Amino acid sequence: MKVKVPIIEIKVACYAGYRAEETPRIIWFQSRKIEVEKVLDRWLDPEHRYFKLLGDDGAIYIIRHDMNTRAWELTFYQEARS
Repeated sequence: MKVKVPIIEIKVACYAGYRAEETPRIIWFQSRKIEVEKVLDRWLDPEHRYFKLLGDDGAIYIIRHDMNTRAWELTFYQEARS
């Protein structure tokens, strides 16, 4: 059984390196600004680029970039462990 997970549209500031491949550096959602401490993983599917990120708040984020609409979306969030 598939469960539809709500997707949250976000804003992302990226760094484009020498290969012009954008890497997220800051994400904004709701009223929060999160600086990316580390890119933990990245992968592609036919329509999206995904990034698993460690935020400066210690939380884990998975975001995706829709290559057709150019929209960024938050698909997963895990709070920092205390």
